[in-house]
Amino acid sequence: MGALRTPREKWVEAGLQALAAGGVDAVRIEALAKALGVTKGGFYGYFADRDALLTEMLDTWERESVDDVIERVEREGGDARDRVRLAGRLTFSSDRLLPIDLAVREWARRDQAVADRLRRVDNERIQLARDAIGTFCADPDEVEARALLAFCTAIGSHFLAADHPGRTREPVIARAADIILDVPHGEPGA
Repeated sequence: MGALRTPREKWVEAGLQALAAGGVDAVRIEALAKALGVTKGGFYGYFADRDALLTEMLDTWERESVDDVIERVEREGGDARDRVRLAGRLTFSSDRLLPIDLAVREWARRDQAVADRLRRVDNERIQLARDAIGTFCADPDEVEARALLAFCTAIGSHFLAADHPGRTREPVIARAADIILDVPHGEPGA
């Protein structure tokens, strides 16, 4: 009986975890093999080279960040505000996708092909916000502004180091979301 091969998905997952932890430079075949407890020879049964792995990692991130999120949002339903909140939570507050997303953003600053892919993913994500906001706001300029504010809040809050005197970050972000989503103060929102 031959040796069991490490599944392709495990290499991709190990690569995504390395990316999240240390950026694209941390995605090294030898280091991934060590993390998986295998030799690096099995890697080449699945991937021609590191670039092929990096492409598959981006494919996985894109599918999970867009397709899987949209599928879950549609499956769970709710009103437009509930759907956009869920999409934001799934993408920008999850222990899995958030660190990968932030690492992809850093990587995109140095690699135009990754920047192009990030632009495509962000365009799909912001369209979800536009669609939701457009259900209660008729002004296209205001829809665009609110979608931008939602997206900037979701991403930027992870980079902001400012304090919120007398408050924690979570209720401030929740109130910002209520304002963006036109939920009157005092009504249940996020």
